[in-house]
Amino acid sequence: MSTTSALSLERFAQELEELSSAACAAFAQAPDANALEHARVEFLGAKSGRFKSFQKQLSHVPATDKPAAGQQFNSAKERIQLAFEQAQIRLASDRPAAADATAFDPTIPGQPKRVGRLHPITQTINELTDIMGRLGFTAAYGPEVEDEWHNFEALNIPAAHPARDPLDNFYLRVAGRQHAETLLLRSQTSTVQIRAMEQTPPPLRIISLGRVYRPDTADMTHFPMFHQMEGLYVDHHVTLADLKTVLRLFASNYLGSQVPVRIRPSFFPFTEPSVEADYFWNGRWVEFGGAGVVDPHVLRAVGIDPEQWSGFAFGLGVERLCMIRHGIVDIRDLFTNDIRFLRQF
Repeated sequence: MSTTSALSLERFAQELEELSSAACAAFAQAPDANALEHARVEFLGAKSGRFKSFQKQLSHVPATDKPAAGQQFNSAKERIQLAFEQAQIRLASDRPAAADATAFDPTIPGQPKRVGRLHPITQTINELTDIMGRLGFTAAYGPEVEDEWHNFEALNIPAAHPARDPLDNFYLRVAGRQHAETLLLRSQTSTVQIRAMEQTPPPLRIISLGRVYRPDTADMTHFPMFHQMEGLYVDHHVTLADLKTVLRLFASNYLGSQVPVRIRPSFFPFTEPSVEADYFWNGRWVEFGGAGVVDPHVLRAVGIDPEQWSGFAFGLGVERLCMIRHGIVDIRDLFTNDIRFLRQF
């Protein structure tokens, strides 16, 4: 480019032609969009582009030649702009061909799809429902927010009993209600047994499965929300031997072998006598839950004559059953929603 103070029209036209040809060649030879953009900035950049810099040469053309130089400059600018647009069209038309090279091939094996699955607790609940169904027990359900009658009083748990301590229960305060009955998150699924006996006359054979709540500190074996399965059988002449038979059949079905069952004396307000059930599993005795013969006071509370009817009840922890079956050592793993852990089941 000339750097003299005066520039003839012929010299201006020659340098303008050289610049235009270089720009058009750069656009035409650009192999991809990135190269084309680089060339655009070099020649047509608004601040430092070569064409913008050349525009200053108009000031060196004699005044009498400036109109003709201006027309040539505008024509060259249009030529360069047209070359750039044609390069854009060319590169755009090349894209389908590139896409065809990677088009979908139905003969190539695809990546396996990750399909969701049931949570291990849900799997356990479904299996327990199936096993107990084969033993003649029907699933029953009830509310998780309960009143004190169904959670305590009907289960022979008086007002002064330590099981009703606020430190051991989630009591609820309902805003805007004055002198309303006390409500709480149920601490056991035995509440469903009470509701079932209130609504259905014996004989009765049910199981209740669902969430229960206790303000326990979360650790390897405790969690403030967990699941229980409770069974209830009311009929004429039901004995503790019937209870032990059901527990043994359940263990054999769930754990897959003739699992020994051990019954130990215990105490629960709603059963008399009360026992703890242990299963012998993997070389050791494992506590599964409490059970016993339904206390006559509980039968009377729901309008059933204990002189004519008797029954047994048992309660097992669903998480404990799930953990023993699958070798899980920390109950918190069941509630952290770690997809790496859950994919194992």
